[in-house]
Amino acid sequence: MRSDDENGFLARTIAAEDGLKLYVRDYTGDEQATQAWPPIICLPGLTRNSRDFHQLAMLLAHHPATPYRVLTLDARGRGRSERDADKSHYNLVVETQDVVRLCAALHIPQAVFIGTSRGGLVMHLLAASRPDLLKAAILNDIGPVLEKPGLIEIRDYLNRDRKPVDRDDAVAILRENHGAAFTALSDDDWRDMAAAIYSFGDGKPVADYDPAIAQQLLSLDLEAPLADLWPQFEAFSGIPLMVIRGENTKLLSTHTVEDMAHRHPGTVIKPVVGQGHAPLLHLDDIPKAILSFLSAP
Repeated sequence: MRSDDENGFLARTIAAEDGLKLYVRDYTGDEQATQAWPPIICLPGLTRNSRDFHQLAMLLAHHPATPYRVLTLDARGRGRSERDADKSHYNLVVETQDVVRLCAALHIPQAVFIGTSRGGLVMHLLAASRPDLLKAAILNDIGPVLEKPGLIEIRDYLNRDRKPVDRDDAVAILRENHGAAFTALSDDDWRDMAAAIYSFGDGKPVADYDPAIAQQLLSLDLEAPLADLWPQFEAFSGIPLMVIRGENTKLLSTHTVEDMAHRHPGTVIKPVVGQGHAPLLHLDDIPKAILSFLSAP
């Protein structure tokens, strides 16, 4: 991550309904200017955290024409949010309640939501339960149907035994796991990814999430049919929707994206060349596409 990764935002802590402390980054460029636009709330993937969105948040918060207030959340058990003693709370229902609590605590009646992977699944539940909170929705490489090859890949690399010994080794491991899917990434991009995924508090890289979250995947029965979220997806009706899909993803099929666009007329589809699951949103022309979507009438 760039050297300013720990600057440019206000660090906040809010209490979930059960008292667990959640960490939020609040990016505001010109506070008076950002009030003219709805805030943007970014929800990261299964084991990821708010740092994934830092560069995108800086671009959006300091855009000269349309500066946005951007909030990026560490879901419970990830990043600087507290680990939950009750591991059963690492589920979509509780995590959706945490997002509702975030909006209430910061007095946000409505926002644009950007959800990467699991964050997008939370958005499906949010649309079904609190559609009034969604001004617009951007789903990053996620939809109502999850493909088994993608789930298997995520399960396997999260539960491998190899742990990095230093920063360079962390980068090497990420390249081994994801290099074939992320051909568009530069050396700096891989270092940025490592800085977002790992904590380097004592100099040694440690994956920045509760290990119980990855272990949950081991209990998935991938031989059985997977439940889908089409009923929840239907709740996006009437809400402007954008779907970003990595060219090399194994989790979100082109068939599902086409079906999403058919069921939700007007859906903006943004394919991303040279990236897999899930695309890094600050690269190439993705920020421009997001800003274009947000400025559409």
